[in-house]
Amino acid sequence: MSNKHKLLEKIASRTARVGVIGLGYVGLPLVVEFAGSGFESTGFEVDARKADLLNRGESYIPDVPTAHVAECVAAKKLRATTDFSELKDQDIIIICVPTPLRKTKDPDVSYILAASEKIQATLRPGQLIILESTTYPGTTDEVLKPMFDETGHKLDEDYFLAFSPERVDPGNEKYNTKNITKVVGGVTAISAEVAAAAYSAIVDHVHAVSSARVAETCKLLENTFRAVNIGLVNELAQLCHTLNIDTWEVIAAAATKPFGFMPFYPGPGIGGHCIPLDPHYLSWKARMHGFEARFISLAEEVNSRMPEHVVDLVIKGLNSQRKPANGSNILIMGVAYKRDIDDMRESPALAIIEKLQELGAEVSFHDPYVAEVHLEGNGSRMSGIPLSQEVVTKSDCVVIVTDHRNIDYGWLVEHAKLVVDTRNTTRKLRDERSDGKIIRL
Repeated sequence: MSNKHKLLEKIASRTARVGVIGLGYVGLPLVVEFAGSGFESTGFEVDARKADLLNRGESYIPDVPTAHVAECVAAKKLRATTDFSELKDQDIIIICVPTPLRKTKDPDVSYILAASEKIQATLRPGQLIILESTTYPGTTDEVLKPMFDETGHKLDEDYFLAFSPERVDPGNEKYNTKNITKVVGGVTAISAEVAAAAYSAIVDHVHAVSSARVAETCKLLENTFRAVNIGLVNELAQLCHTLNIDTWEVIAAAATKPFGFMPFYPGPGIGGHCIPLDPHYLSWKARMHGFEARFISLAEEVNSRMPEHVVDLVIKGLNSQRKPANGSNILIMGVAYKRDIDDMRESPALAIIEKLQELGAEVSFHDPYVAEVHLEGNGSRMSGIPLSQEVVTKSDCVVIVTDHRNIDYGWLVEHAKLVVDTRNTTRKLRDERSDGKIIRL
């Protein structure tokens, strides 16, 4: 029997052993989903603290309930290790490591390479390797395949190789690993078939595409689409502010059109691991082929300047009250990159804080999900403060950066002197309650 049919039988009987490299926002939900579906699953992690927590049955990511982790650990379907030599025991290996940008904004695939080297060292016949980490088109067949071929093993005879883009949305209560359609692209059709079978065992729908390159580009398109459209509405917000027009009312009106329009909303900047980074992977690959992706570059320029626009609104608001930014007490409400999560990756709040500090402002923050932030610009750390009426009333300006739902924004406005609202959280407040002290993006 061929290695392909042996592996397909193991997947069908749920006797295939699954290893996931990287136990962050992508890897942890994935390995828990495999474990919960009956597969013997192992998480591989360089951070011993995360591995220890998982082996104790504890989750460190809000989207993954500790009770579910504990259940899988107790059933002996889930464990974690820092020993990468155990990769040889896995039938399916999925790479879920970070793919940041270098300071030059070029792709940094060093984590992918490090994980692939660990796999290369233990590769054996009958293994399926899937890359989920976001990367530029061509990585799977141009970088990973040659590494594995060097071992003497042959693709589709000894091992199988595919790419499947992660589609994690932290804090999303409706969509999760199981009910989000899984796009799968193999380096070959055979590899695609095996990878699709693996994911079909744990997700509701699998969408197979013709190649790994298509799957890689699909991921980049998804987030570039969002980045470009967010850039458009962020520019619209600045224009509307200049023209004294309510941006949010304009978008709400346009959204009544039943065709040809999809509402996007402005904000203080874009955050998270995907939207700020993924377009750079696509534009970098384009430049390698002599093509300049101008839309992508322009959107990145607009979005990266939004923290500066927020600071300008703060300055104008303080000026209207005859106060300088220098020496003013500024309270930042929310520093996570999106509501109801603790994820700080690429959060625009950090840039806003640093820019205000550069102006001489006394800046503090409150976030029910984040206790401390690290400011890369000056290397300092800030601890959050408890929210109280005294803190709000003593602040010269309150800036709503993250719209966490457990905050009473009516109460906040009532006790604040000035509010800069970057998320339209105060939209339902009547004018007399706000007393003209709200500046909306």
